[in-house]
Amino acid sequence: MTELSTFDRALLNLLQSSIPICSHPFAAMADQLGTDEQTVLNRLRELKSAGCLRRIGTFFDSNRLGYRGVLVALSVEPDAVESVATIINQIPGITHNYEREGNFNLWFTLLSPSSECEQDILDGIAALDGVNDMIRLRSNKKYKVNVQFKL
Repeated sequence: MTELSTFDRALLNLLQSSIPICSHPFAAMADQLGTDEQTVLNRLRELKSAGCLRRIGTFFDSNRLGYRGVLVALSVEPDAVESVATIINQIPGITHNYEREGNFNLWFTLLSPSSECEQDILDGIAALDGVNDMIRLRSNKKYKVNVQFKL
């Protein structure tokens, strides 16, 4: 695990909640941190390479944009979990993917623009080697939890 410096902690705290909406957000963040844009960008690349960051992106209201979301639980043969997860992680619209204990041992969320698209994607996943069963869990009510880690 990479040891986080004081600068890294300040950068990651800012990144979680205060990315400026402007033409050069990383330059604006650099100003707040007392450095330059290139330093911020280089450090973010290094933190990503070290596994401290997965992605930097926006959150949007998928329902208002016409997307449909579903939580999916898969029952996957234990020796196929890694290969199935790797394939799932490459599919556009997969927002989370995690392993759990129990018969349904691989869970993910999918956002898709239509029921037909969702069906095609899930049919492809169900046909993967090692996938035994699938449960689709559609939400009745949506709750948004904002998780930030103060570093």
